[in-house]
Amino acid sequence: MEKHGSLNEEEELPLPPPVVPTNVAPIKAESGSPPREPQKKKRVPMSRPGFARRGQPISLLTNHFKVSIGNVDDYFFHYSVNLKYEDDRPVDGKGIGRKVIDKMKQTYDTELGKKGLAYDGEKTLFTIGPLPQINNEFTVILDDMPSKRSSGNGSPGGNGSPGDGERKRAKRSYQAKTIKVELSFAAKIPMHSIAMALRGQEVESTQEALRVLDIILRQHAAKQGCLLVRQSYFHDKPSNFTDLGGGVIGCRGFHSSFRPVQGGLSLNVDVSTTMIVKPGPVIDFLIANQNARDPFQIDWAKAKRMLKNLRVKVGNLEYKIVGLSDLPCNQQMFTLRQRGDSSDNTVEITVYEYFVKHRGTPLSYSAELPCINVGKPKRPTYFPIELCNLVSLQRYTKSLTVMQRASLVEKSRQKPQERMSSLSNALKYSNYDADPMLQLKVGNGEDFLPKNGRWNFNNKKLVTPSKVERWAVVNFSARCDIRGLIRDLTKCGNMKGIAIEQPFDVFEENPSMRRAPPPARVEEMFEQIRTKLPGVPKFLLCLLSEKKNSDIYGPWKRKCLSEFGIVTQCIAPSRVNDQYLTNVLLKINAKLGGLNSQLQVENSPANPIISRAATLILGMDVSHGSPGRSDVPSIAAVVSSRQWPLISKYRASVRTQSPKVEMIDSLFKPAAGNDDDGIIRELLLDFYTSSGKRKPDQIIIFRDGVSESQFNQVMNIELDQIIEACKFLDEQWNPRFTLIIAQKNHHTKFFQAGGCPDNVPPGTVVDKQVCHPRNYDFYMCSHAGMIGTSRPTHYHVLLDENNISPDDLQELVHSLSYVYQRSTTAISVVAPICYAHLAAAQVGQFMKFDDRSESSSSQGGFTAPGAPPVPELPRLHENVRSSMFFC
Repeated sequence: MEKHGSLNEEEELPLPPPVVPTNVAPIKAESGSPPREPQKKKRVPMSRPGFARRGQPISLLTNHFKVSIGNVDDYFFHYSVNLKYEDDRPVDGKGIGRKVIDKMKQTYDTELGKKGLAYDGEKTLFTIGPLPQINNEFTVILDDMPSKRSSGNGSPGGNGSPGDGERKRAKRSYQAKTIKVELSFAAKIPMHSIAMALRGQEVESTQEALRVLDIILRQHAAKQGCLLVRQSYFHDKPSNFTDLGGGVIGCRGFHSSFRPVQGGLSLNVDVSTTMIVKPGPVIDFLIANQNARDPFQIDWAKAKRMLKNLRVKVGNLEYKIVGLSDLPCNQQMFTLRQRGDSSDNTVEITVYEYFVKHRGTPLSYSAELPCINVGKPKRPTYFPIELCNLVSLQRYTKSLTVMQRASLVEKSRQKPQERMSSLSNALKYSNYDADPMLQLKVGNGEDFLPKNGRWNFNNKKLVTPSKVERWAVVNFSARCDIRGLIRDLTKCGNMKGIAIEQPFDVFEENPSMRRAPPPARVEEMFEQIRTKLPGVPKFLLCLLSEKKNSDIYGPWKRKCLSEFGIVTQCIAPSRVNDQYLTNVLLKINAKLGGLNSQLQVENSPANPIISRAATLILGMDVSHGSPGRSDVPSIAAVVSSRQWPLISKYRASVRTQSPKVEMIDSLFKPAAGNDDDGIIRELLLDFYTSSGKRKPDQIIIFRDGVSESQFNQVMNIELDQIIEACKFLDEQWNPRFTLIIAQKNHHTKFFQAGGCPDNVPPGTVVDKQVCHPRNYDFYMCSHAGMIGTSRPTHYHVLLDENNISPDDLQELVHSLSYVYQRSTTAISVVAPICYAHLAAAQVGQFMKFDDRSESSSSQGGFTAPGAPPVPELPRLHENVRSSMFFC
């Protein structure tokens, strides 16, 4: 990689040439055969139509570093790697592949043409130019590899016996392994494809060529002994560790990946954090993880699930945990062959006695605890738990608790200047040879009165206040001055223009119900409401004792929204002040049909995109079960704007689908009786009735949560379903579509130039230099990042049949960051996407306490043949179906 200076700030890049297919030939009709259906043209992401011009240009720095590749006329050669033992068994085990390939390179450097090898650690290897030999088969001897069959430090071996005695075991502990390496030619990738991509002419092999470069980076990190997580790497340095509690450590590392951008090829480097298991004694980890007082409080069934597949060190050897013994160490028996006895004399002995008496290993607390099994299910190998230490840099993949998540956010926050210096250090440490791309030209589209992306409602009335009437308070054992809360809420509401009547009653939970299952507690509370209230209330304020993750929340919301159609607001009133009450009232007002704030452009021709034609805005998202839960259905949510020309009011439609499936499969859903039971029909009908019986002429879709590899599916599967839903309502109706993907999960950051310590100003847009050389994308920092470095949202415009100018489109995206009814700040991504996320999360809680047999689908993350069908969500009651219940 060569160093390059900064690009000229004024330098304009030409628009890429249109892609003209050269291999399309007309189809000839065969004589006598019926004419064939024309093949449907596959949609591909559109090219950039131009650049935005409005706004005030400012200079920024970014964490993209310009690189160049040397001989672009050469080729990457791709070889498939097959590793086998002498008896043709496949080689498995983490990290072995890299050791084998390193040894092969060391032993056969001449035969390999002294070439550099880029290896992904598994089945793929790349070289620049071909290997000199046609038949690339090598035999490698690894002499420092612990035998999998070794019983190591005197542990009882298979069938509970210590194997063939101490002498043989010692011999076998570190034994040489002979491994056969077969390299089979798979493909040839022109480096020229990278140069083509930089000119906006991305070809099929571009992504593959960039993948080779990313593998080189990963290999670079692997050689330094890092933990690799996709394109991020983490060093085993205690200075990078942050204890999050519960036996979990946040480990700070770095992300690095290559991206083709307008300014050339860039290396994107960013700070990254992953969760690892706290290294050290297994027992210490379990006590912390389960918040137990001592080893005898541990839930061992839970511990077994948590420890499975983690690696431990015993003495100098490393093993993988497969389970725990059924009995405690001082009761778990195994068969010991007598030492130095060539006959088959054996004796039954406990693991505890073996280590204490035969091995002379003092054990202070293991006697009554289960042993760690590192053998095989039918050939267990047991160690007392106190001899086992968890090795460092092992990923923790379970969900974090609320406290751990809060601790992670607090401790991993970095202000812009801190992050910049971290990245500079990372580059020095990693030894990448590149220069920062300086002086980006950006447009600041800020056109609003809010100062720095924030405003407040102190002493201000809401735009359309609602009325809180026919309501009551229910209290699920929260400690709170309820009368004082009602008084303060009423007073704060009156200042905002919300008329709050006195509640019918306050319902206190019966103390005897506090330990009952959550659905039973909710049922009992509704029994109280039914017997005392004259009819169904319009609104219920629900007081919970836990601030987050209350068990009551899901069953309560389900009962209110699905069965009775009651608008409800849950609060956990620990610290109540004016700001807290205002935030609660913003949510209540939006849920009851009011409007908190509105952009001036909504009711004026100043917003040309919306005012020129009836416009429906959709926000789409899918939320999945927590990591490791492949039995929990995914939840798809789509929100839609209503009451055109407003862009502030939305409603939602939510469905379940197979676990871990990202594409929404129920947008159009033909049902019995020539009907459509899909999401989109429901939303189109609502738009029609709420917008003066007008069908939308243009539909603008914001889709969240998909990676670049899934763009084509969104364009050709999801969009097709939406079009089918429209055609199902009216065959002659042809609305025009604009389809935009929003990505938050990326690693591009921006910093103010000139050493300014602040975040970039809200409303900053970047559509040059670090954006795609051909496709239509831009970054927007719409919010004011108060603490830590603000993360821009990366918007990809895949389709625009409405021909919206880049300036107007960026203005619309910016406007949609200001209509979030729960907040008095601009938010970091458009409101419809936030609402879709909220709706999916809230309705997903409905299922949390269903019987497992009903709510589980397949174990593997997909619905296998014969697997139980994905359970359907209960539909929302008609009274709340069109409300912003998710606010």
